[in-house]
Amino acid sequence: MSDSEFFLLLLPFLSALYWILNLCRSRNPSLNLPPGKMGLPFIGETIGYLKPYSATTIGEFMEHHVSRYGKIFKSNLFGEPTIVSADAGFNKFILQNEGRLFECSYPRSIGGILGKWSMLVLVGDMHRDMRVISLNFLSHARLRTHLLNEVEKHALLVLRSWRENCPFSAQDEAKRSRATILKFIEEKMNERLERMKSDENENEEDDLLSWVLKHSNLSTEQILDLILSLLFAGHETSSVSISLAIFFLQDCPSALEKLQEEHLMITRAKEQSAEKELNWEDYKKMEFTQCVINETLRLGNVVRFLHRKALKDVHYEGYDIPCGWKVLPVIAAVHLDASLFEQPHLFNPWRWQQPIVDWIRNKRFRDHPMTLDMRMLVLVNGSNRGGVSSSSASTSSNNFMPFGGGLRLCAGSELAKLEMAIFLHHLVLNFTWELADSDQAFAYPFVDFPKGLPIQVRPFHS
Repeated sequence: MSDSEFFLLLLPFLSALYWILNLCRSRNPSLNLPPGKMGLPFIGETIGYLKPYSATTIGEFMEHHVSRYGKIFKSNLFGEPTIVSADAGFNKFILQNEGRLFECSYPRSIGGILGKWSMLVLVGDMHRDMRVISLNFLSHARLRTHLLNEVEKHALLVLRSWRENCPFSAQDEAKRSRATILKFIEEKMNERLERMKSDENENEEDDLLSWVLKHSNLSTEQILDLILSLLFAGHETSSVSISLAIFFLQDCPSALEKLQEEHLMITRAKEQSAEKELNWEDYKKMEFTQCVINETLRLGNVVRFLHRKALKDVHYEGYDIPCGWKVLPVIAAVHLDASLFEQPHLFNPWRWQQPIVDWIRNKRFRDHPMTLDMRMLVLVNGSNRGGVSSSSASTSSNNFMPFGGGLRLCAGSELAKLEMAIFLHHLVLNFTWELADSDQAFAYPFVDFPKGLPIQVRPFHS
């Protein structure tokens, strides 16, 4: 018998032993584990957890388990004993203790696709070094001086290709927009590499590849995996986020009208100064746009949960989390929690205008027999005191984490919001649209539109 044949015969026994040991530990009377159940041997409750559901909900599995066991419960998911959290405080605790109590722990298949040196799967010092490189490339200064103009150029390239009364997939178009931006970045990297090979001196190091080559000791494999991570990690998330915004806005005329008013004001101001291209000051004026983006990310939940594991035995709020157990902070469950967000399944960008929220909830409105929708309508029709910047309009950072948090906060979060804002600016100024066929976002658990969100557009000039 060959070694491989012997291993295949031994594998079921080892798997059964591993499951039994974990089951015994979960029944250890000295541990106060969260309530829940472990499901079937090996697969646990994974099939139920991954069952597709509407992306604007948390799904039947989470609804049932939270209702029965509470916001923190145990299960067996992805072949491992797991603690699942729908609790805002515990989620923040997990993310803030990255590297101390918890560690990123994605399935091995992710590393096989993105590369073993991808930032998504790296931990510890190597992840920190890769993240510093990425943050340098996607710095605030580069967004202002380089990426904003390129984002606008390629957004216009996509929108100008749209033909009137010709149905197409908004999701595919959003992906094409993102792909052209990624192509631009890749071309710039290749150009810099060629110049470096020819010994041409450059005063400004304005791309990722040159910075990595000059300021790091990364191997060729590590550099390639890092570049691929940045080029492709945000591809699906950005395109789906833009598609979600298009989907939500077509069903919320008041928000679309408010958005158009904001961008018309920006355009008229630029006409007076004879400027055409958007600049950073224009972007800062997109205050309600930031509210739309926040609400799209909150309700759509492109990133629904994160993979972590406990590095040591952890005690939290009376519960024990054993060392080595998988921990899943479910971001979507917090974003759709009715105790944290009033009418959480309603697309309501005005909830992010904090001064307005405070005004609504003061004594004058608190006792008035009006629903939130009626109160918001009052403000939109004349009592609105104006928007505020996205930083001050955000609700508690404990409750809103579309880009994760802690040491692994998404390095491209600001670029993603910039892309959405610039695309929406030109979209709402130049087109009206409607769904060409019924469609809605589903979580598989990755968020996708089954039909690609087919829309029919009409330019305003017609």
